[in-house]
Amino acid sequence: MYTPALKKKYSDEIVPALMKEFGYKTVMQVPKLEKIVINQGVGQAIADKKLLESGVKELSDIAGQKAILTYSSKDISNFKLRRNMPIGIMVTLRKERMYEFLERLVAVALPRIRDFKGISAKLDGRGNYTLGITEQIIFPEIDLDKVTKIMGLQVTFVTSAKTDEEALSLLKNFGLPFKTSKN
Repeated sequence: MYTPALKKKYSDEIVPALMKEFGYKTVMQVPKLEKIVINQGVGQAIADKKLLESGVKELSDIAGQKAILTYSSKDISNFKLRRNMPIGIMVTLRKERMYEFLERLVAVALPRIRDFKGISAKLDGRGNYTLGITEQIIFPEIDLDKVTKIMGLQVTFVTSAKTDEEALSLLKNFGLPFKTSKN
């Protein structure tokens, strides 16, 4: 049976390293990556419905599984927004697909960002990390000739870590290129 390289690396290298670093007594205490959620807000879709179709296709290509539409929960007249209008696209990755996406993100997509100096190490206080990407074209799955509009997306890493310190260490071990602080 096929197992992604990062999943094997997690069980063989990352778990022992984190157990040593934080002094866990059992492997069940070691934080793990539970899911990766990729989200794209398409506010301009109110005026142009084709953006949604192309966005769903692009996000599905990036993630390797079908993306779904997200809908507005309330009316906002200033934005010409009505309840239940499609305004976003999301996909949730778990297990093998999650590890494969993470590997492609770290090895291929992030190095393609212009003037890349690392990603911010700011977590949400509950052990989760959200990475904002300004252009979806950094992913090799996107055909530049078919892109209608360059849009950003958010990639959220949901971990089982109790603290930001544990989650940061877990994500660093997975190979995410965090900026090193010069204090």
